[in-house]
Amino acid sequence: MTLVNKTALITGGNAGIGFGIAAALAAEGVNVAITSRSLRRAQEAAEKIRDKAKGHGEILPLEMDVRDFDSQKKAMQDVLGAWGKLDFYVANAGVGHFAPIQELTPEQWHETIDTNLTGVFYSIKSSVEALKATNGFFLTISSLAGTNFFAGGSAYNASKFGLTGFTQAIMLDLRQEGVRVSTIMPGSVATGFNNRDVSEADAWKIQIEDIGEMVVSLFKLDPRTLPSKIEVRPSKPPVKK
Repeated sequence: MTLVNKTALITGGNAGIGFGIAAALAAEGVNVAITSRSLRRAQEAAEKIRDKAKGHGEILPLEMDVRDFDSQKKAMQDVLGAWGKLDFYVANAGVGHFAPIQELTPEQWHETIDTNLTGVFYSIKSSVEALKATNGFFLTISSLAGTNFFAGGSAYNASKFGLTGFTQAIMLDLRQEGVRVSTIMPGSVATGFNNRDVSEADAWKIQIEDIGEMVVSLFKLDPRTLPSKIEVRPSKPPVKK
């Protein structure tokens, strides 16, 4: 299945996993909209993706806050205005605050839940009619933290446990409508998550290009088959001493 002239919207596509997915799809000829809360960051990322795509898919940078439903609806209007359709939606934008519950603030809790969970609810609500029109694909980026809890992860675990369950439920809601829904649940990925620098010490981790290749393969899969939940881990993590 070719992806040439398909269209995609990727939230948080300016960095990390979202950037890796956007670059991989654009190289396949997909026209890709990437969102960021900063239009400047989205524009800078779009230029880098254009270089990687070598003239294949078009790139549309958009300013959008996933926590704002009106902002999400406006982004969808921009995508439809540019290309007239939407084939793939990748709900990738995420944030993490990690602290013991004694130290976690209400502001950190709400930012995590509003971004990682409510933001995805807004994403499917704003895009579902467009995806039904193309028999499209809605993909969420959850985490192994969506099945494995850890100390200091109450907000992040809650958001990702919720996202995993939410995605599986809407998969059942939408599959008879022709919309495929899936989630990818990565373990350790070498990204700049929460503004952390990536270094050579991250070489053992999953790379953003690996997730990009995975998404390309998923979108190329015959529509009769749906991997509805994909867990992915580094092959050989360091041995804890």
